[in-house]
Amino acid sequence: MELTLLGTGAPAGLPRPDCPCAACASALGDDARTATALLVDGALLLDLTPGAAFAAARAGRSLANVRQVLLSHPQGGPAVEVPAGVPQPGRVPDGRELALLTGHRVRAVAMDAPGTGYAVTGPDGQRLLYLPPGGAPAGLEESAVGMYDMVVADVVARPDALAKLRAVGAVGPTTDVIAVHLDHDVPPGAELRRRLAAAGARAVPDGTTLVVGAYEDVPDVPRRTLVLGGARSGKSVEAERRLEAFPDVLYVATGGTRGGDTEWATRVAAHRERRPGSWRTAETCDLAPLLAEDGAPLLIDCLSLWLTDAMDSVGAWDDAVWADGGERALRERVRELTSAVRATRRTVVAVSNEVGSGIVPATASGRRYRDELGRLNAAFAGECEQVVLVVAGQAVVLRG
Repeated sequence: MELTLLGTGAPAGLPRPDCPCAACASALGDDARTATALLVDGALLLDLTPGAAFAAARAGRSLANVRQVLLSHPQGGPAVEVPAGVPQPGRVPDGRELALLTGHRVRAVAMDAPGTGYAVTGPDGQRLLYLPPGGAPAGLEESAVGMYDMVVADVVARPDALAKLRAVGAVGPTTDVIAVHLDHDVPPGAELRRRLAAAGARAVPDGTTLVVGAYEDVPDVPRRTLVLGGARSGKSVEAERRLEAFPDVLYVATGGTRGGDTEWATRVAAHRERRPGSWRTAETCDLAPLLAEDGAPLLIDCLSLWLTDAMDSVGAWDDAVWADGGERALRERVRELTSAVRATRRTVVAVSNEVGSGIVPATASGRRYRDELGRLNAAFAGECEQVVLVVAGQAVVLRG
């Protein structure tokens, strides 16, 4: 089954008309996108957009053999002219299946937002799922059967849709996830590719033809990632974003509750409000057992507070205790952690502060903590496939 993406952008396209934002200004060449429309084997058109016939011609395709046109979402703006010879567009009721003479079967998938998703099975048995902009499947637990070969969805705006599909086995390691309905929420180019790769997805230019079931280009999600950054740099947001498309994430909070500290409670509440409701939370600094277990992805936030707890436990703030075995005990704790990271089979995203570029602390204990955090970060990073530094909300890839 062949799929040609006549467009891959949001309904308004990218760049948006008359939008002065930086993302729209840089959406040039392959990063410029018309509204999303899919042509399946030249016979089935999913979503009819302005200039569809010209888009098909630019891609080396024709709409002359289209036998069915299906709409996935309410069409805004002026009426779209139906090209000559192309059937009038329609919509399949949720849960109903449509059989085409070409051998394709199309089942309508109910969504949690206005619109309809379409599960297409080709004559060769390959399976494609197409979701409308801003939508995720509803009641998926009951309706999803087996793994899709390709999923085409609004990955940027609805990463939780991918998480739901992964939770029921509808998306697996060999599923080719293609991001469409791309808008100006993420700068195009390298930043878009980086964010999608972290979710196990990719984007392609308008006019690209893909073979459903050929998954050689499916990106490998890094198993271990370290996210570094200064205070309020956006490092926690970056780490959380990396796991939004995965189900049952275990958020490991190393800072505890700090009873009576209202400012800390406000910080914790803000973090919880950002996280998907399906994520679980564990408040612990005992990381090695979690890393040794099989299970859902771990988000560790953060190593800086883990180090504070470890230094407390070995008496690192007392010079005499530090010299009389405290330093050796801390080194052993760090070795245990990094060994556990090296051996883990779980997907891990860890957050840590980058404190070595600022003012030199005025106290010996402050300098000791700064030095030990630098050593911990370096040792942890050495066990990770990907390391990123977040500065002013922008992620700079250091490794991977």
